Amino acid sequence: MNKPLRHIAIFCGLLVLALLIRNNWIQYVRADELSTHKYNQRVAIERYASPRGNIVVDGKPITGSVKTDSNYFVYKRTYTDGEMWSPVTGYASQAFGANQIEKLEDGILTGNDDQLFFDRTLAMFTGDKKKGGDVITTLNGAAQKAAFEGLGDKKGAVAAIEPSTGKILALASTPSYDPSSFAAGFSQKEADTFTRLDKDKDKPMLNRALREIYPPGSTFKVLTAAAALENGVVKDIDAPTDTPEPYILPGTRTPMKNHAEGCENASLNKALEVSCNSVFAKLGDSVGRDKMVEMAEKFGFNNPEIDVPVRAAASVYDKNMSRDGNAQSSIGQFNTATTPLQMAMVTAAIANDGKLMKPYMVDELRSPDLDLLEKHEPEEMSRPMSAETAQLVQKMMENVVDNGTGGKAGIDGVKVGGKTGTAQHGEQNKARPYAWFVSYAKTDQGSPVAVAVIVEDSSAVAREDISGGGLAGPIARDVMKAVLDSK
Repeated sequence: MNKPLRHIAIFCGLLVLALLIRNNWIQYVRADELSTHKYNQRVAIERYASPRGNIVVDGKPITGSVKTDSNYFVYKRTYTDGEMWSPVTGYASQAFGANQIEKLEDGILTGNDDQLFFDRTLAMFTGDKKKGGDVITTLNGAAQKAAFEGLGDKKGAVAAIEPSTGKILALASTPSYDPSSFAAGFSQKEADTFTRLDKDKDKPMLNRALREIYPPGSTFKVLTAAAALENGVVKDIDAPTDTPEPYILPGTRTPMKNHAEGCENASLNKALEVSCNSVFAKLGDSVGRDKMVEMAEKFGFNNPEIDVPVRAAASVYDKNMSRDGNAQSSIGQFNTATTPLQMAMVTAAIANDGKLMKPYMVDELRSPDLDLLEKHEPEEMSRPMSAETAQLVQKMMENVVDNGTGGKAGIDGVKVGGKTGTAQHGEQNKARPYAWFVSYAKTDQGSPVAVAVIVEDSSAVAREDISGGGLAGPIARDVMKAVLDSK
């Protein structure tokens, strides 16, 4: 072979080698990146080439799939009572992707998960069409309906938990949206619907129960009460607390305002019953910032990784605030901010004698043939307080419902513990306050449900008509009753 031909052969060999390297790089190194790329339509086309598996509540699917007229996207997603369930399911859209359970469990729902490899392989030999698996939730349909209908046209959210296991029983958020309205998304109407929802100032696509944080107001006082008892600041819930009237915030000349009578030197029990700001601000200062932070974090505050499996926003208790800031935070104001899920967790731990179970809403994953793939086992998250402390807080919360501000949450023949909250916010606290209520129901068999409700706004004309007991309490009652009736 002469020299020019040899050079050409070497050059061609290098080109072939470069092509082989490039091809292997794309096929193996970048495979995951390219398969999930937002502009790779083949992935979306394959995802909707067969019916998706279902998300299931109470043994019945709340999702479905229907055939389309498209040559590319053969099936599209449908939803039963989409507005009610969208905070749980999220959406699956051919044009706009997916979120929440629809996204997190996409592998099971599409049938592409590695756990379904045998099912896919068998289908190749039998000629059966590929099917998706099912996601079995922990949700209680009656409780979800009570939460959604209770919120009605009000802006707000509800989270309900089974204290003994951590199962999420209800997760409602309003205003809401119907994921069916843009399940395809390629028509102008569906595209306009998605854009309108996405830009709506009321944020209907936001899951307020998990992803919005609010000042908890006086509902936070149950945590402060637990901290005071657990750290020995209060030993007798019926003994005077030596709280002056007015109580001056430490290091300032600012008095802590009370909106109730009889707070001077009130006992812890009485202070929770009528919701004395001064008593709990003083107790928070006596416990001290670091111990208050420690207690809050045992309940889940400052934790950015609470997955249910949808990730919840981190609730906040400031680690670096001044003494007066800590006193204000101890009544659920200042920098304290929380999700409804977090306050349901606080209430659930109290109802469960001090044991906080990790919240979750996916109970099982099943194959298309209904074989069990995964089963979630309840998991203890922490022990924020002793059983003795929890039972004392229960006693005080039950007194709030029996004799105090939480009377509208009472259920005949059932022991109910609760705490109201009216949270100030906005510039100089001039915005319409949020109405909160946290509660649990207790029977001879234990406590089957703990609930947190927030109402951001309402039809009430005057600020003084906005109260946790009046607006949020009845919603909590109906959710608890729905759970009790279903038992």
